[in-house]
Amino acid sequence: MEASSDFFNRKHKDHGVALNHVQKQAVLQTEGPLLLLAAPGSGKTTTMIMRIGYLIEVKGVAPSRIKAVTFSRASASDMKERFTRFFPDLPPVDFSTIHSLAFEIVREHFRQTGTAYQMIEGDIDLEERVDFDSEHPPLHKKHILRHLFNTIVGEIITDDQMDELTTYISYIKNKMIPREEWPLVECDVKEAERILREYEAFKRSGSDKLLIDYDDMLTLGNEILERDKVLLRKYQQRYDYVLTDESQDTSLVQHAIIEKLVRRHGNLCVVADDDQSIYGWRGAEPSYLLNFKQVYPKAVILFMEQNYRSSKDIVSAANQFIKRNKSRYDKNMFTHNPSHQPIKIRSLADYQDQAKYLVQEIQKVESLRDVAVLYRNNASSIPLMNEFDRAGIPFYMKDGDIRFFSHWVVKDILNFMRMTFTDKRADILEEIHTKINGYITRRQMAALKEITNNESVFDNLLNYVELKDYQRKPLQECKETLQQMKGIPPLDAIRAIRRKLGYEKAVEKMSERLGFRKEYVFGILNTLEEIADGLETMEDFAKRLKYLESVMKSSRFNKNRNAVTFSTLHSAKGLEFKRVYMIDLIDGIIPSNDDLEKNGAGKQEFMEEAVRLFYVGMTRAKMELELITYQKRDGEKVKESLFVSDVRSIIAPPKPMQTQVPKEEPSKPHNPKAIRNKNELKLGSIVEHRVFGRGEIIKINGERIHIRFQAGVKALSILTCIEAGLLEPAVRVEATKR
Repeated sequence: MEASSDFFNRKHKDHGVALNHVQKQAVLQTEGPLLLLAAPGSGKTTTMIMRIGYLIEVKGVAPSRIKAVTFSRASASDMKERFTRFFPDLPPVDFSTIHSLAFEIVREHFRQTGTAYQMIEGDIDLEERVDFDSEHPPLHKKHILRHLFNTIVGEIITDDQMDELTTYISYIKNKMIPREEWPLVECDVKEAERILREYEAFKRSGSDKLLIDYDDMLTLGNEILERDKVLLRKYQQRYDYVLTDESQDTSLVQHAIIEKLVRRHGNLCVVADDDQSIYGWRGAEPSYLLNFKQVYPKAVILFMEQNYRSSKDIVSAANQFIKRNKSRYDKNMFTHNPSHQPIKIRSLADYQDQAKYLVQEIQKVESLRDVAVLYRNNASSIPLMNEFDRAGIPFYMKDGDIRFFSHWVVKDILNFMRMTFTDKRADILEEIHTKINGYITRRQMAALKEITNNESVFDNLLNYVELKDYQRKPLQECKETLQQMKGIPPLDAIRAIRRKLGYEKAVEKMSERLGFRKEYVFGILNTLEEIADGLETMEDFAKRLKYLESVMKSSRFNKNRNAVTFSTLHSAKGLEFKRVYMIDLIDGIIPSNDDLEKNGAGKQEFMEEAVRLFYVGMTRAKMELELITYQKRDGEKVKESLFVSDVRSIIAPPKPMQTQVPKEEPSKPHNPKAIRNKNELKLGSIVEHRVFGRGEIIKINGERIHIRFQAGVKALSILTCIEAGLLEPAVRVEATKR
């Protein structure tokens, strides 16, 4: 006890580190499993560093016997730097990501077995020309997937589809979903399951080496530890103490690797916050934390609930807000910090007022580095960047998506504009012929390209190519519209392209056919209109796009300068700012339409993750937080985010009418027929679902039940179905003779 007191006193004197009671408990609880639930701003990194230092200085543990696993390389680097600052005289501790640990295991196993392998993920020029007809695409994950998509689907994959496909693959790997259940995982990309099967086969047979990607590091690492008992024992004996940080972001396969690593001694410290788990879409498993005692029955669970970061106004509201969620530990974040000012809620008339309002507000601020603007989707950053650049306000874009400027929608609009300068180039028309009035087929396009008379492509179509009667009038109108557009301002040109030339309708049909999110595609068009606003010529517009692309690239150099930070909510985790603006807070964005639909179908986990994401945004703010919503977008009315409405009622609770006795909220009707016991769910049983109707139970797998409804097979959470009373036994109707 005296040694521990000396340790804490020494660190307080040397570095000014003063731990509270729970933090000290976490440092001293060195033996056995420990789950440390750390609220935002509760000093978790300091506590972890102090715990490692205590193990070495007081318990006499050799630094080489301690393994600290983090979620990202940035976190590993930060922890390593802090450890060196706190304990400059101690040898280094092994800080690494879970991926690098897994890859170390994989490499050693391959060395022992003489297995030749090649990594197919990492930095590579993905814009280089690829021969999709080649039987030997470049050995990189995205090149291989592009080749497979082109071969199987017969089309060129878009960046959006590639993102969706790679997320689907990572989700399956990280969730350790068996092959027979791959069809049950939703994916909007056509033939996604078949592409995944072909991809896995290609990695084993498409080269003289075994091809592995980042997800394979984890799955192979776990499988190797399962099979190779000698190698498992070696790694188990290497470390006596293991710590994992940001464990709410850890997937099932990552948890499985750590479990195997600590099985011999059980000295595991897991630092996490189930309220900040925001990566379910890529396989994170927050339920693992809720079931921690089932995996480690002797585990100690500590709650670090004191927030040192934010004002009392923000902490109090955020703490009440997160209680919307039911699948969480019952924590109560608090702070001894004073109040500063209440959370502001700003409701603007129109979406386009948002960036202008932010510019007006932030122009009054001296220290720009203290300000962050947070949003759910990367698309929100482009209008911000455009407006802030025009106002001369420097910014740092934490995770800017440069691909916006090469998106097919942007290319289409530029090609339409080129057609207003000359309609004699068949190569330009070929890029957009499926998205223009007239319904030009591939065969007709091929015939047009054979004509080289340097005349209008529309005249050549009308005079020399075999057309259907219904095509002639719209093609003539397209020619006339493009001629009328010559020299008009770019904003007017984009609006004419969208409506007069039929681009908007074509994109809507494409979105339905190919699984694109229509709202996202239309959002790009709206953003292009904002960029075009105020510009005089289409040449100015093309130059502005090029310029903004260079501005986005160069903004990364503003990281440590006096500049406003733009960031998605996901990338803002771990950061803090004196003043935070959260924008685009409407239903359909946060929560997304997908969140709302799935919640309505009984899949509450999606809405709960959206709540956690909003909570992460709120808790980035130290002194001032402003939530920004609006009433119209693209000329249509929108609803403010239901999360904003919740915060509004928290900070300003509605007062009951004094003249009337408030009526008690009617409780939801109890369904006496609902299935309330898991044992009542049996294979082959016919059940009735509140939303999907009658269906047959075809599979029960762990926490999920698979039911074949008329609308298709649905994988539902058993716990949600039972708690919400979503299922009831269906009465079999027998045919009767008259």
